[in-house]
Amino acid sequence: MMIPLKVGIVGYGKVGKIRHECINNNPHSEVIGICDIDENVLNNSSVVYYTDYNKLLDACPDMIFVCTYNRDIPKISIDAIARGIHVFSEKPPGRTLEDVKAIYDTAVENPGVKVKFGFNHRYHEVVIEAKSIVDSGRLGKVMWLRGIYGKAGGPGYDNGWRNNRDISGGGILIDQGIHMLDLFRYFSGEYDEVKSFINSSYWKVDVEDNVFAILRNSLIDQTAMIHSSATQWRHKFLLEIYMEKGYLEIDGILSSTQTYGRESLKIARCVFDEKGYPLPNPQETMTYYEDDNSWNDEISDFIDCIMHDKPISNGGIEDAVKTMDLVQRIYRDDESNMKAVHKERVGV
Repeated sequence: MMIPLKVGIVGYGKVGKIRHECINNNPHSEVIGICDIDENVLNNSSVVYYTDYNKLLDACPDMIFVCTYNRDIPKISIDAIARGIHVFSEKPPGRTLEDVKAIYDTAVENPGVKVKFGFNHRYHEVVIEAKSIVDSGRLGKVMWLRGIYGKAGGPGYDNGWRNNRDISGGGILIDQGIHMLDLFRYFSGEYDEVKSFINSSYWKVDVEDNVFAILRNSLIDQTAMIHSSATQWRHKFLLEIYMEKGYLEIDGILSSTQTYGRESLKIARCVFDEKGYPLPNPQETMTYYEDDNSWNDEISDFIDCIMHDKPISNGGIEDAVKTMDLVQRIYRDDESNMKAVHKERVGV
């Protein structure tokens, strides 16, 4: 019987606890230590507790899960990789592209270490099914994508760390919209042109609460449009993928809050007239998905890559660099607006 991989968790808030449960669900892993600066968060006396993550690394885990603030992710990840410890980090993988490149450089120097980031939306059943349809080519090539990912903020939203620029690096785009950008890349590839409009419409914070952006791959004339919002008063996830012979719509996404609606996939194939022109309102089929296994499946995939020395195919360091590059280019395209938002909110 194979000895379980020893796991350490750095950061034991809501996400750290979810990761702990998923690790416990996998027979090939066991948590040997938890690190958090708040001693009151620990509720499992059977696990060794640390307030200094270096002490946890000294315990020589096979891998660590980095579930901390964005600001702290790069240093913890780099220190672990340099020690030969596999790293699973939450998204975003830092506050800036430079943060991620620093992790990348360390990973390149330590090729035996597996590094993965928490883009768990790729592991949702609805996304997996949509990806298989796109890759089959039976509906032709992807022409354009449109994505909406928004939430209402919630109680205390304006006081949360995610809206502290020094800690998070940005607002709703880097926190939530980054998932949609990762899916854009997953379904269609890279984008070389970006046009964005960044607003602070409602929340009194020094980061954005709305981002509208249009992305274009000029080589194959493929376009995507995203709206990432913290003023979507009814939580919403919608990803439309339009191809030459039909379309897919992912509407709703299963989450811990259960506020984004049922996870569903709509599929439609174009109907053409006798002259080859597409007719409106084709017949649609709808499938609903009731179980969210994405967190468990994501970790199982990572553990499998470690145990069998396989490359990371989803959410690896290359994906992290490319997605963060896209985030940064969206921010920079409307940089003057971002500076104005920051100046107004902090009263400079």
